[in-house]
Amino acid sequence: MWFSDLARTAVFKKAIMAVTGVILFGWLVAHMAGNLKVFEGPEKFNHYAEFLREMGTPLVPESGMLWIARVVLLVSVGLHIWAATVLTLQNRRAHPVNYADRRGVQLDYAARTMRVSGYLIGLYIIFHLMHLTIGNVHPHFIPGDPYDNVVSGFQVVPVALVYILANILLGFHLYHGLWSLFQSLGWNYPAYNAWRRHFAITFSLVVSLGFISVPLAVLFGVIS
Repeated sequence: MWFSDLARTAVFKKAIMAVTGVILFGWLVAHMAGNLKVFEGPEKFNHYAEFLREMGTPLVPESGMLWIARVVLLVSVGLHIWAATVLTLQNRRAHPVNYADRRGVQLDYAARTMRVSGYLIGLYIIFHLMHLTIGNVHPHFIPGDPYDNVVSGFQVVPVALVYILANILLGFHLYHGLWSLFQSLGWNYPAYNAWRRHFAITFSLVVSLGFISVPLAVLFGVIS
């Protein structure tokens, strides 16, 4: 009974957003670092991909740990979107005012597009899995050759542009997400605000530019 009462509170949903946010932020850093290995050439990049598939063997089947990580991430994304949606609906019920008419409220671009960007990023993740993991929307997908899949995939200009635009959107989302995360954790003091802002800007820029660098490098022939 107490848990069902707790689950209905805004505090619980904010905690869900904070915990899943930390999981997703950590994964983004690791994933970006792994992606940058493509600049080291096909041998190093494919070896990295093989390492991911062999994690935990022989205790678990090949790719077992990788799929566990994917399930955790997908559940985290789902819970993150669920909590954000429910909190938005609760806020609208609590403040039934047309936010477009609230001229006095100053919201930056990232904050105003937070919910929309979250849904779009969710769709992008699904496309990304279908494109470079499953390969069913990649016309030149070669199982077991991730380097070639990345290069041939991003040589298609519309696909590369989708990745670039999605990761720009991700940067805005990360910036506001980190800012809100610190606030949810109670680190909302004037003495910390400058540090929080600098950290959020730096983190979102590094991650976003790191991901964007790969399709750009393919388009400009740096990676071939």
